[in-house]
Amino acid sequence: MKQDMIVILDLGSTENTVVAREIRRLGVYSEIHPHDITPEELKALDNVKGIILNGGENRVVDGKPVEVDSNIYELGCPVMSIDHPTAKCEQQLSQLPDEKTLRQFVFDQCKAEPNWNMKNFIEDQVELVRRQVGDRKVLLALSGGVDSSVVAALLLKAIGRQLVCVHVNHGLMRKNESESVVEVFRNQLNANLIYVDATERFLGKLENVADPEEKRKIIGGEFIRVFEEEARKLEGVDFLGQGTIYPDIIESGTKTAKMVKSHHNVGGLPEDLKFELVEPLKQLFKDEVRACGVELGLPANMVYRQPFPGPGLGVRCLGAITRERLEAVRESDAILREEFEKAGLDKKVWQYFTVVPDFKSVGVKNNARCFEYMVILRAINTIDAMSATIELVDYQVLQKITDRILKEVEHVNRVCFDLSPKPPATIEFE
Repeated sequence: MKQDMIVILDLGSTENTVVAREIRRLGVYSEIHPHDITPEELKALDNVKGIILNGGENRVVDGKPVEVDSNIYELGCPVMSIDHPTAKCEQQLSQLPDEKTLRQFVFDQCKAEPNWNMKNFIEDQVELVRRQVGDRKVLLALSGGVDSSVVAALLLKAIGRQLVCVHVNHGLMRKNESESVVEVFRNQLNANLIYVDATERFLGKLENVADPEEKRKIIGGEFIRVFEEEARKLEGVDFLGQGTIYPDIIESGTKTAKMVKSHHNVGGLPEDLKFELVEPLKQLFKDEVRACGVELGLPANMVYRQPFPGPGLGVRCLGAITRERLEAVRESDAILREEFEKAGLDKKVWQYFTVVPDFKSVGVKNNARCFEYMVILRAINTIDAMSATIELVDYQVLQKITDRILKEVEHVNRVCFDLSPKPPATIEFE
């Protein structure tokens, strides 16, 4: 690694990522490690310039206070403590450091260079991937989401046609999404891309299934089976590329921090695939992943695309999925995204989408009574997805979206706007 590094040792603080992100914002790379990392393990990390002990009121494990190995103080790196009193630290703080204090520690005491940027990161990862993979092949499930798209672009830069991408269209994609993946990766970037249209297979399995969890299990399980089938047709593939990012690792827990949730980025692939993992984005936060995509030359509409649930539109076509309502979700979602982009809301609102419930309401079309579906619009802002507020969209924008949906989307006679924050609501409906 070319970048200098500041290591944060997790002693139970809930603010580790805040400190890490602030240091990276200063242009210096930072990683979070468990409190009981050994001095030998720290020595093995590249270019460590300083160590921060980040404690707090949660500084206990199994009811016992956590401590670091005292030999860490002998490594020759400056050590700063946040609410973890020890006489061996150069600096002790009772609260999170402000920017000035961080700057003084990182640059004046640690003598770190501000060389953390996407150009250097990509160069490092290209070198590491080439060293790991050699002349062998890497298989990647390319959903078209931000993480998998950026991984694909980075691996293409590193190993070119040794990367084999598999894009499975399960029939629950947004409008023109699969076409966009094929256009960018196969036609523009010359990727070795296998496209699998499994629409009929998925929709057949989902017929008459109304329970949201059951839908998720069917979609996730069937995706694994399709992907596995394609993988078994290939020869000489020893590696599996994954879009694991840093929050996935942090949320899955360290030895000190309580686990938020486990992440299985390819949906729990069967053990008999026996691939070695290639995860070049595992050091990046989400905004850094997007910056990496921009540096790699991916189109903006792919890099800054909306968060999208794994089951796709399957959990926005509420209840048992029908082709009629699925198409209504797809078309109304496309209209919403188009109008938000025109109004400049695509860069302001964290997530926005449409859903279509599995019931109808009475209306009037062409001077005759009709009984058709409604479309619900949702637009929310959040920092961590644990809570969310509603974006109060200008009425004229809402009116234009409503008019277009009622005119252009078949089998719809009503448009509603969801004003429910999280909590008590959740971001998605299912």
